[in-house]
Amino acid sequence: MLEQEVKELIIEVLQLEDITPDDIDSAAPLFVEGLGLDSIDALELGVALQKKYGISLSADSEDTRRHFASVRALATMIETHRKK
Repeated sequence: MLEQEVKELIIEVLQLEDITPDDIDSAAPLFVEGLGLDSIDALELGVALQKKYGISLSADSEDTRRHFASVRALATMIETHRKK
């Protein structure tokens, strides 16, 4: 399942120790609340998503902010990208 893949990527890229994919709620916010990621984490995760899925992201884009809202939003963006 793509959401599971995204969770594993987040854990691997950000070296989140003591967190398993099951600990991450797909609908929970990635930033501030939820996982509590910051802008550096977003940058690292964005680079990893570009490498793994060939997605190009703009840091200043409102769409990118929406896509990074949750694991589910990221998975939806990746699926949309794959269909193009």
